[in-house]
Amino acid sequence: MRIDAARLRPQVAAILRAAGSVEEEAGIVAEHLVESNLRGHDSHGVGTVPAYIRNIRAGRLRPNQHARFVREDGSILVADGGLGFGQVIAREATARGIEVARAHGLALLALRNVHHVGRVGTYGEQAVAAGFVSVSFVNGLSGAPRVAPFRGREPRMATNPVCIAVPNGDAPVVLDFATSRIAMNKVRVARNEGRQVIPGALITADGAPSTDPEIMYWDQPRGALLPFGEHKGSGLGLICELLGGALAGGATAPHADAEDPAIINSMVSFIVDPGRLVSLPWFAREVADVVAHVKSAAPADPAAPVLVAGEPERLMRAARLAEGIPIDATTWGDIAAAAASVGVAVGEERV
Repeated sequence: MRIDAARLRPQVAAILRAAGSVEEEAGIVAEHLVESNLRGHDSHGVGTVPAYIRNIRAGRLRPNQHARFVREDGSILVADGGLGFGQVIAREATARGIEVARAHGLALLALRNVHHVGRVGTYGEQAVAAGFVSVSFVNGLSGAPRVAPFRGREPRMATNPVCIAVPNGDAPVVLDFATSRIAMNKVRVARNEGRQVIPGALITADGAPSTDPEIMYWDQPRGALLPFGEHKGSGLGLICELLGGALAGGATAPHADAEDPAIINSMVSFIVDPGRLVSLPWFAREVADVVAHVKSAAPADPAAPVLVAGEPERLMRAARLAEGIPIDATTWGDIAAAAASVGVAVGEERV
């Protein structure tokens, strides 16, 4: 089915309000989730609502929390999320980081103890909209680890994303990726759609290659996600654990609780005012020239032009605004069941 974004947002917001969120929070989270779907990141979109509702009911996600700054020391900020909605708290923390970067030229923001922050690119886009460069490292805990390190066959880390965002007029460069070959929620999407995942993303508990998403859901022994780029993705995943987790004062992989399905993130972000380093007009020209130079390469496939980070999301957003957001029947059924559990009925509202 394809569902219109404008009709989907209020339905998601209604579910969250019924689960305990105030109007403003429900709207922010619903907007974030639907925007993730619009940009092609279904793994971080409305399909997460059932998990959120389960975690609220279990007391592992606390509605209506806000970023609590436990340290503000010049350009350094440390915030605690109180297990609240990451989509709200990470946005608040980033907004404060932008204020500090405007005053000092640089902000170092550490955020810990927050529920799932969602699509990390959102906060990179928030920074570039203010004219700043941002670099973020995120770690995550959600039950047992899911990603095997390079040369390993047992999972030891989460899918730990990195996001780097650079202003470029109406087409900012926003590089946002999991350090695993694919995000765990993309495995969920494949499972719900009844399809295989891409080769090279999963291994069985014995270390054999697999494309079957079900191996990540077996009781025991489960399979594992692989890092992207062998040692490179594995190394970046480790850095996310050390910087995004330990340096932020958050929980790290050795302390993951296999029985606790709450989605807990920690994040360290560097927010930089480029005007403190170089002339802003010169920087803008250089960024535009570099992007144009990269995109000028002859495509390997004439039907698939060269794209830079941020472009696939913008193209997908335009298409899905026009054609609707595709949601498989299993995912929609899970959302409807979550809605019913808090006394809300949802309709498909197809395009």
